[in-house]
Amino acid sequence: MGSLAVKLAGLKLDNPTILASGIMGSDFHSIKKIAESGAGAVTIKSITKEPRGGHDNPTMVEVEGGFLNAIGYSNMGLENAKYEFQSVKDLQVPAIASVVAEDSQGFAYLAKEMSSVGFSAVEAVLSCPHTPGLGLLAGHGTPEATAEIVSEIKKECPLPVIVKLSPNSLNLGDIANAALEGGADAVNMGNSLGPGMVIDTVCAKPVLSYKVGGMSGKAIKAIAVRCVYDIFEATQGKIPIIGTGGVVSGQDAIEMLMAGASAVGVGTGVYYRGFEVFRKISEELDDYLTTQKLTSLSELVGVAHG
Repeated sequence: MGSLAVKLAGLKLDNPTILASGIMGSDFHSIKKIAESGAGAVTIKSITKEPRGGHDNPTMVEVEGGFLNAIGYSNMGLENAKYEFQSVKDLQVPAIASVVAEDSQGFAYLAKEMSSVGFSAVEAVLSCPHTPGLGLLAGHGTPEATAEIVSEIKKECPLPVIVKLSPNSLNLGDIANAALEGGADAVNMGNSLGPGMVIDTVCAKPVLSYKVGGMSGKAIKAIAVRCVYDIFEATQGKIPIIGTGGVVSGQDAIEMLMAGASAVGVGTGVYYRGFEVFRKISEELDDYLTTQKLTSLSELVGVAHG
């Protein structure tokens, strides 16, 4: 039996599975449930300074191989989140606060405020493809913006900082290196892909109220694996990577690790395999280590690079 424990940006995880932001992370009860279901760490739903209603319904539609969503960062806002997650330090696994803002000062302020609650790390989301004023639609998906935002956060936040990048970016290596130079402790690769569109052929109009949304789920795994590979190659393995996008099984997780990830984000996998997906992935990883006579997951990280 090999060890599934991993070290990521100063955090110690019993296994490499991390609940991705936006899935079952809207309140403390939900992340507690996921932690008890075997996740190595949990990430809350992204928080903005003020409460947001997000886009009008419908905000999500199932498509072949996954989902298309345009939630629009609906959330309770900073002050309510600080109250809701006041017991987060009592969880048995590391909890990651996810923040999103319009500019570097906004990110730094949110990160500083959330760091006082009891979280183990802060994730800055620079990659949303469908919300005006935030993410890619705010110009955050460039090396320059990434470096500025990360460096401002690091000035104010004592916790490890994870930067969530976009699979839409063609210069991922440059962006990841900018995050590294800005002081990021890890990168999360990544967010939903797109935007894409589904049209209701009866009503003859887009299904989503915002018309377009980001693609997530099994269909984007191959792209996510390639993105992880590119970042590992460009940074020469100098920054830990969370591989997110279509991870549903232990086999999926192994691909991510071999591409260069140290841990894996699990989102729509909860839909496909239930709350127990984290424990199931860990069991499948353990079986793989035993079969291959490996002692730890670290022996798999980046091996696809030769």
